Amino acid sequence: MITNIGAAELIAFEEKVADLFNGAKIKAPVHLYSGNEDQMIEAFSSIKEEDWVLCSWRSHFQCLLKGVPQEKVLSEILEGRSISLCFPEYKIFSSAIVGGILPISVGLALSIKLQKLTGMVHCFIGDMTSETGIAHESIKYSINHDLPIRFIIEDNDLSVCSETRKVWGQDQLTYENFSHPKIFHYKYKSKYPHAGAGVRVQF
Repeated sequence: MITNIGAAELIAFEEKVADLFNGAKIKAPVHLYSGNEDQMIEAFSSIKEEDWVLCSWRSHFQCLLKGVPQEKVLSEILEGRSISLCFPEYKIFSSAIVGGILPISVGLALSIKLQKLTGMVHCFIGDMTSETGIAHESIKYSINHDLPIRFIIEDNDLSVCSETRKVWGQDQLTYENFSHPKIFHYKYKSKYPHAGAGVRVQF
């Protein structure tokens, strides 16, 4: 564990961002977490300072748990960069492109292996992204070549407003009960919508 930040602090941070967004203080999209604080803390319990964390547009918790100071994260959010938070000095990057972070993660893990460096990559993806072709290829390549990477699948059963399992016509996700050290899958339900904080804001 890199930081001692707890679930209550994570919740308070997102609630603060929600209030700022609903108050029209953030003039760009935000994607908020809730209901997965304990799972995120568990996921980060094995992440070290030398490890890389890569994630999608919903990355506030990852930044805080990787050790980025709250005021630094909030400043970037207020500047409109909530969906693309990148702090290279803390070895954390995010991308707003669906699946876009996957090949970067695999390439980074391959580089670590080839150069015999320390550390590994932790790639956070959503449940719908985990069902895409680019995810399957990235995971298969990483497992077959034993790359220093772990894929964390954050499953709220939604892709924006569509139910992931209904879209694909399956009762469970491909990696939902997939037992492998390179896969960490967890389910959660958020009180927030896909984007925003539940209030229509007129800027």
